[in-house]
Amino acid sequence: MDLIIKEEAEMKEIKNIREIKSIKKLDTEYDLQKALLLDRKLRLMIKKDESLKPIRKKLRKLIKDYEDKHWSDSSKITDRQFLDAEKAEYDVNNEREFIRQRKDIILKKLKSLDMNQQELGQLLGHGKTYISELMNGVSKFSLKDLLIIHHVLKIDLEKLIPPFLQNETKENIKQSILKLNNPKLRNHRTIFS
Repeated sequence: MDLIIKEEAEMKEIKNIREIKSIKKLDTEYDLQKALLLDRKLRLMIKKDESLKPIRKKLRKLIKDYEDKHWSDSSKITDRQFLDAEKAEYDVNNEREFIRQRKDIILKKLKSLDMNQQELGQLLGHGKTYISELMNGVSKFSLKDLLIIHHVLKIDLEKLIPPFLQNETKENIKQSILKLNNPKLRNHRTIFS
C-alpha cells in the first residue's frame, strides 16, 4: 500500500479506501455516485473490520455536504443536473457490474486451483483485509496485481482490467482530439461521448 496520498484527492482517483480521509469535498455527480456505492459496500465491510467506521463516517459527511449544496433547493435543480446524475449512475453501475464479474471469475479460478482469497492476498503481498477491499472494488487493484493474477491464474486481461474511462478523462480526450484537428481522429471523438 505504498500510495502517494494527495492533499486533496478526488473520488475518481481513489486507489485505496483510506484515501477518503484526504478528500475535502465531492465535485461531480460521478463523485457522488461513487461515494454512494462505496458507502453501501463499507456498511457491509464494517461488520468484519471496525477500523473502517471513521472512513464511512467521513464519506457520509461528504455525501451529505454535496447533496445539501446541489440537491436541497428544488428550484435550482436543472435538467442538465438530472442528466448528469443519470449518466453518472449509469457509469458507476457499469463499473460495479464489471467489478462483480471480475470477482466471480477470480473466485471461480481460485476454487479450481484449491486456493482461497487469503492465499491470493499472500501471492500479491496483501493482507486479508486489503485483499477483501480489492476483490470488492472498495480499493483498486494495481496494474502489477492484475498482471500477477493474469499470469498466475491464467485469466484474460480483458476480464481483469476495466474497459472504461472516467468521465473527466473522456472529456479531456475529446477536447484534445478537437485541438489536434486531425480529420482521421474526429470520428473517434464520439467514442468518448
